[in-house]
Amino acid sequence: MNPADEKPKDTNKPSLKPWSAFAFIGFRLLWISGVSSSITMMVRNIGFGVWLYEETGSGLQLGLIGIVQLAVQMPAILFGGSFADWIDRKKLIAVTQSFSFILITIATVLLITDNLRPVHIFSIVGVLGITSTMGGPARSAMTANVVPGSHLMHAVTSNTATFQISAIITPLVFSLAYSLVGLVGVFALGILFSIPATVIPLFINPIYGKTESLTSEPENKRGDNHKNGSLLQTINREFGRIWAGFTFVRHHPILPGLYVMDIGVTIFSYYREIMPLIVDRLFRQGSVWIGPLTAANSLGGVAGSFLVLFMANFRAKGQLVLIATGIYALLLFAFGSIQFLSTDPITLVVIGGVIIASLGASDAVGMTTRQTTVQLTTPDDMRGRAVSFHSFSAMSANNLGTFEIGFMSSRIGAGNTMLLGGCIAILVVLSVWRLIPGLRNYRYP
Repeated sequence: MNPADEKPKDTNKPSLKPWSAFAFIGFRLLWISGVSSSITMMVRNIGFGVWLYEETGSGLQLGLIGIVQLAVQMPAILFGGSFADWIDRKKLIAVTQSFSFILITIATVLLITDNLRPVHIFSIVGVLGITSTMGGPARSAMTANVVPGSHLMHAVTSNTATFQISAIITPLVFSLAYSLVGLVGVFALGILFSIPATVIPLFINPIYGKTESLTSEPENKRGDNHKNGSLLQTINREFGRIWAGFTFVRHHPILPGLYVMDIGVTIFSYYREIMPLIVDRLFRQGSVWIGPLTAANSLGGVAGSFLVLFMANFRAKGQLVLIATGIYALLLFAFGSIQFLSTDPITLVVIGGVIIASLGASDAVGMTTRQTTVQLTTPDDMRGRAVSFHSFSAMSANNLGTFEIGFMSSRIGAGNTMLLGGCIAILVVLSVWRLIPGLRNYRYP
């Protein structure tokens, strides 16, 4: 064992600092890789969305990005979870991340040569939707392998806060690069940050969270089985492992409530991917405001992530998720209501920015607590699949939500779409609170 990976003294003491997880070199490497990956993803998403909207002027085209991602991500996330439970997680992360470097480079070349077309964007989004999705469960599951259980909440919170911090910086850098050198500079940033996201995971030494299999074969036996047999047998085994994961989640007293709520709320509220449309039609501003408003959402996310650290001793984790999601739903309603304000566009943007920041804060509290709960209540041999089903619910909701919000905004307006989403989200939270007692009664530790 690398001395740097040894457990620090007083690991089990309850008084942990917000930065405690960074005492572990494995977590530091995973964190740096995660920062690079998140920046790459956000640069790609914003850049592709802006190019597509400027090229077509269609909110429906933006919404179709969600449909493309939905079609490819749903099977990918399930196999990604299964792979994360038997393939070396760090190698899986590295391989899947390498596709970002390759395909963003191709998109940049097409843009420079004036050969980029919407079909290229949809194709690249489709391939990256598969690869990034298959690597996601491995990255999430690996968090429990680089810190002890006593530090897991802090590690997950640090990851969430880091993602949000990078989500603040990236849109602002986007606006600067976009104004100075255009979308070519934006795409080049994606290429640059995809390199450490690909290379660094290979140097991680996972040493924590390994438990004896509770639901399947011993790890060494599973690995041998995957090396033998025909392709058809291997596929059948993977489907069997996916079904075992589904059965585990279905009978879990907490996880179904988390997943149902995530889907029900997000489908009618996923505004992030259509920010160009919201800025244009709700705020009546140009593309330069996309960066600051997206950054405001992430700034709120950072605040929410750090709030979780100060609530570490709050045992009713299930109630915390429900309350945070309920606040998110009310804020959605407020977001839609700003369309009725009689004020100048700049004041409208400021008010909207405050609401967007608050949405980010409440979402971060709920998301961090959900992710921690999934990992704490799942054995290591099942963690990749449990995480993948969590991601499955979130991604299906995100992608359907992107299309639903884009479609409805083109029909009834962005403001009315947010009002509708807020009303539905409130009903979903109240229903889950009432009908799924396992979630509201969950306590930890």
